[in-house]
Amino acid sequence: MERKYLTLNDISAYKIAFHLSNYVWDIVIKWDQFAKNTIGRQFVDAVDSISANIAEGFGRYHKGSQKKIMYPTERTELLKHISVQWYNKKGESPKVKFYRYSFGSVKESFDWNEKSKVRNLLKPEEYDHIYQQLSLLPKEINGLIKLTNQKLSI
Repeated sequence: MERKYLTLNDISAYKIAFHLSNYVWDIVIKWDQFAKNTIGRQFVDAVDSISANIAEGFGRYHKGSQKKIMYPTERTELLKHISVQWYNKKGESPKVKFYRYSFGSVKESFDWNEKSKVRNLLKPEEYDHIYQQLSLLPKEINGLIKLTNQKLSI
């Protein structure tokens, strides 16, 4: 029996964020130059960052990122390489760190969505769709973090 490996496109949070980023792009690209260069650029960057950070975290295939440390040995002046794994202050892997960044980008995107609504840059149905999609992401990202932590603790 062939073993199925998880791909980036199997991750619900990634798919939602990816499609949402293109939806926001298609709206913002039609705004006037001032709106695009101020709120639009920030909004697109924030929404793009959600799927980008999920992808970057997913791309880390091991518990901790490998860092090469070089130090001179006592017997020779040649440098010897050793690899060590590092974790953030909470003891989480860098893989999870990027998922947490994406969570922050969700919160930022909520802010830009609200500002776009208040400044009459979004139609009500556009605002509602973006809000609804953003509302799905915290649970999806937290589920991804939980799953990743469980798999990495084995």
